[in-house]
Parts: sequence; structure tokens; C-alpha cells
Amino acid sequence: MKPFRFAAAVQGIYDGPTLAEMARRAEAGGWTSIAIADHLIPQLSPVPAMTAITAATTTLRVTSYVFNNDLHHPAVLAQDLASIDVLSGGRLDVAIGAGWNQPEYDAVGIAFDPQPVRLARLREAVAVLKGCFADGPFSFPGEHYRITDYDAEPKPIQRPHPPLMIGGGGRGTLAFAAREADIVGLAPRMLGGGRGSDPGSFTYAATAEKIGWVREAAGDRFDDLILDIYPSGWPSVVTDDPRAEAARLAEHLAGRTEVDLTVDDLLDAPQVWIGTVDSLVEKLQRVRAELGISSFMLGDLDEFAPVVARLAGT
Repeated sequence: MKPFRFAAAVQGIYDGPTLAEMARRAEAGGWTSIAIADHLIPQLSPVPAMTAITAATTTLRVTSYVFNNDLHHPAVLAQDLASIDVLSGGRLDVAIGAGWNQPEYDAVGIAFDPQPVRLARLREAVAVLKGCFADGPFSFPGEHYRITDYDAEPKPIQRPHPPLMIGGGGRGTLAFAAREADIVGLAPRMLGGGRGSDPGSFTYAATAEKIGWVREAAGDRFDDLILDIYPSGWPSVVTDDPRAEAARLAEHLAGRTEVDLTVDDLLDAPQVWIGTVDSLVEKLQRVRAELGISSFMLGDLDEFAPVVARLAGT
């Protein structure tokens, strides 16, 4: 089994000393990395925040969970990311997605294209990122991005490039991730109900099915992939009464889709992290042993500190 990797989510606006103190606390507590979201909401921008975090630590890794491709030209993003990798001594993970939160697009006047278009743009962006990270000049005659004899600098320390994470809930996106990424993020196809929501994709069985899709698409490289998962639909909660908290989640989701999930469904779901410290430790071990998932973005740094302390380094 691959060793556990734990990312703490830091979202909000902090001054430099506060963010540095949080980063040092995460490093001392056994967290693998800090993850900064990429949204146009009240929060620090990920690139300067990640730079500040690495400046305050010596071993802690950083990532954005995840960069919205539509908010960044990939060649410009590549320079930012390679710079972080150089400044940190090779402690960057790159995570990127096609974008999903339409209100953000609407607020700043960016067209929210249909999902196939956004996915096509992401595919090209990944090719551009890898071209920028590689040695020597490259050209890319894409539909969305055109690169001509460009030799990007600086080059990242991690070769051939920093670990790349791509995630999704649909078979097409996961197949692409299986072929191109180092870390595959497993997401539910459920964004609050409505068209395109699939509560069944939230379950343990559906997660196992997604891993089957990844295995099929990855072929011989499957054993080298890291599988990653994150809390979705509800914050991670350490509590002595997990069934009551899961019941609140079930009530929150009830009626928003055609199929309702039970408390037991939710407590079993790999994307729901509600429980006592002991039960969450056991669940993490079970999910890793049975599904091969070893990378977890658990959420709040302090909420899950006792859980991470029990499993860090194993």
C-alpha cells in the first residue's frame, strides 16, 4: 500500500504571519501539504499564498485544489508554478480542473462554455503545461491555445514536471486523468442537485466503479498512480455523534435529486468524513486497503489534526 498523504485546506484571508503559523503547525502535525482553492471568493489567491507557505516551512508541500483552467492561461500558469517549485526546493503538486462554478464566470464576464468545451480546453492546457515544464522550446497548434517555438523559464526542479493531479466524476475525464496525471482525483457527479447531479456517484460502490474506469484507461501505469479523494457535499466533522451529523447531511440532500441517500450510505461514502477520531482512523485505513486510495484532502487543519497525528508516516 502507498503511504498516506494528507492535505489540509486553507481558505480565507490571512495576513502573512498568521498563514506562516498555520503552515508550520501543519508541518509539525504530520500533514503532507496545504491546499489552497482557486475561486473568486473571499480568499487569498493561490499562487502568492502557496509561495508564502513554502517560505515558512521546510518539508511541507503545497498545491491548489484545484486551479480553474479557465482563469489562467496555461503558459503563464506554468511560469508561476515552476517558480514556486524552484523557490520551494521541489515541494509543489500541480492540480488543475476544467472549472465548474458558473456564478464566478458570470461575475467577471467569462463565458461558461459547455462541459465538453471546457474539458477540451483542459486537455490542451495540460499539454501546454507539460511542454512548458519540459526541456527546450516547443510548439502546440491547438484549437484553444497556440504556442510557437516557446522555451518556458524557469524549469521546475521536479522532473519531468511536478506531480500532476487531474480529477473528475465522469468516465471521460477520469480516463483522461488516468492517461495524463500522476494523481487522479475521484469526485462525485453531484453539485447540489439539479441537472447533471448523480447521488449514486456519491457512494462507496460508485467510487469503486470509478477506480475501475481509471484502471482500464491507465493500463500498465495504474500501479504508479496515486488516487485522491476529498470531502464533498458537507464539511468534514470530528464528532462523538456521527449518525446525528450524517442525518443532517441526509436531510440537506433529501429531495434535491431523484434518489435519497441514507445515513449509512453517507457514513460509508469515501467523500464523507464524519465520525469520531477512532472511527475516522479506521475508515481511512479501510478505504486505503480496499480501494487503494492513499491521498486525502480532509479539510480543516485543526479539526482533523488528531486523525492525521495517528496516521502520518504510515
